[in-house]
Amino acid sequence: MGAADKWLLPLVSVSFVSLLLFLSALSGFSASSLLFARLPPASYVRRGAAAPPSFAYLLSGNRGEGRKLLRLLLAVYHPRNRYLLHLSADAPESERAELAVAVAHAAPAMRAFGNVDVVGRPTAGTPMGSSGLAGTLRAAAALLRLDADWDWFVTLNAADYPLVTQDDFIHVFSSVPRHLNFIDHTSDIGWKESQRVQPIIVDAGIYLAGRNQFFQATEKRATPDGFKFFTGSPWVILNRRFIEYCVFGWENLPRTLLMYFTNVMLPQEGYFHSVVCNSDFRNSTVNNDMRYMVWDDPPQMEPHFLNTTHYDEIVESGVPFARKFRENESLLNKIDDRILRRWRHRPVPGAWCTGRKRWFNDPCAQWSNVNIVRPGPQAEKLRKHMDQILEKSTAGNNSCTQ
Repeated sequence: MGAADKWLLPLVSVSFVSLLLFLSALSGFSASSLLFARLPPASYVRRGAAAPPSFAYLLSGNRGEGRKLLRLLLAVYHPRNRYLLHLSADAPESERAELAVAVAHAAPAMRAFGNVDVVGRPTAGTPMGSSGLAGTLRAAAALLRLDADWDWFVTLNAADYPLVTQDDFIHVFSSVPRHLNFIDHTSDIGWKESQRVQPIIVDAGIYLAGRNQFFQATEKRATPDGFKFFTGSPWVILNRRFIEYCVFGWENLPRTLLMYFTNVMLPQEGYFHSVVCNSDFRNSTVNNDMRYMVWDDPPQMEPHFLNTTHYDEIVESGVPFARKFRENESLLNKIDDRILRRWRHRPVPGAWCTGRKRWFNDPCAQWSNVNIVRPGPQAEKLRKHMDQILEKSTAGNNSCTQ
């Protein structure tokens, strides 16, 4: 195992995880290297421009959200994709190990395809300060290393949930140009200039093991004029080439902006946005985060928690994801039952699942061709939404120049 892989927790048995916790010097193993008996063989996953797209998911949560992350994973799982689960540094090691064990036993396909990993050496999970951005970039770098062929990088939080199946999602994105980046952004920063842009923040998480605060300087700094400052939603769907640009930085812009955003209060609401709009990727943006959220007017720091009163609007929205949800919110069960057709503790059945669907039998415990998708009713609504936002983005108004 390479040194770069050692911060990933494996998908292993309970007894082996206990051994790992005892032997604390060993921090992780490659999930794909573990052998599990009596599993159907992983079928061939086609890659490339002529194949359906694949997605690299970063699923993030905080202390006490391991079960929410597992449910989210099952709701967005597909053998074609890659998944990295991150529980923040404030979560105990026992919860992280429990999550790895739960994932290992969640679905046979996850073990057979070896496409799910759990971060073993986490970063802070708060959006305040640079630790969260560092964790996102680190996860993106790991996903680039783990899988050479995914097309888009998707960030989700434990408070998120899908509104379409992965068959729907893959089907609609199959006809989307793969150079596009879906990122809500604006240079009209307004009140944020004095409250979010100019304050100087020092994140204690970058030099203290137990981060519990950040420090704000008494003076402010001027708004940048060496580049144009953009802000927007921290939830993004970014294409692989742009992620490679941010991680490898063959130009100096990603590194320069990373140094600047190290001292910004909410860097995940500005870093990717400013990099994409100040680089040659500026013409690749679609100004939409593909999320359903309900906000106050004017918007506050966080959107409202969703409940069953929002169901009809959610169904008709056509977007692939929604937030925020509380754990065990009854609306999640309604989405599972009516939209995803997902049974409890099981992945969403798709065209790749070939087993019989019975209450005692998981149809996704057996599989065949994972390169075929079977879109459902929500796919048409997602298609309509996609057509609308793509038409708006190509109407002659580049949002990066406004």
